[in-house]
Amino acid sequence: MNIEKKRIMIAGTFDLIHAGHIYLINEAAKLGNVYVVVATDKNRELFSGERPIISQEQRLEIIKNLKNVTDARLGRSDNDTLKTVEEINPDIILLGPDQKYSIEILKQKLRKENLDHIEVKRLETYYDKYKLHSSSLIKQKIIEKYKEKN
Repeated sequence: MNIEKKRIMIAGTFDLIHAGHIYLINEAAKLGNVYVVVATDKNRELFSGERPIISQEQRLEIIKNLKNVTDARLGRSDNDTLKTVEEINPDIILLGPDQKYSIEILKQKLRKENLDHIEVKRLETYYDKYKLHSSSLIKQKIIEKYKEKN
């Protein structure tokens, strides 16, 4: 009996990979095969006002080579998130605990595009075992270290 695993989609910038990123991927893998969408440099800048430290090509290569990642791709240059969702055709979209994306708005958009068979969940647990558990905290620590030297 061959039961096909569910397709789980996660997305993010994945700049300065840290334990929280690995935790998200591993939690997604408990639900099925993990498909990762890595934000383009341009879209990250549009969304947050700052470009990532690591280039989109390098971030994609790193993600593709992580354990439990079935496949990874860059987000679309036109930032058409729903087109990407349609192409991957996941069973579940798993949002990270700190992703500023509304589940309700995403569900409405999916319904509008007849993609409402896709379940949307948010990982409720935040991985904060270590002090530097986010890219922004790591960047902040690097700046502090640099300032100490000068």
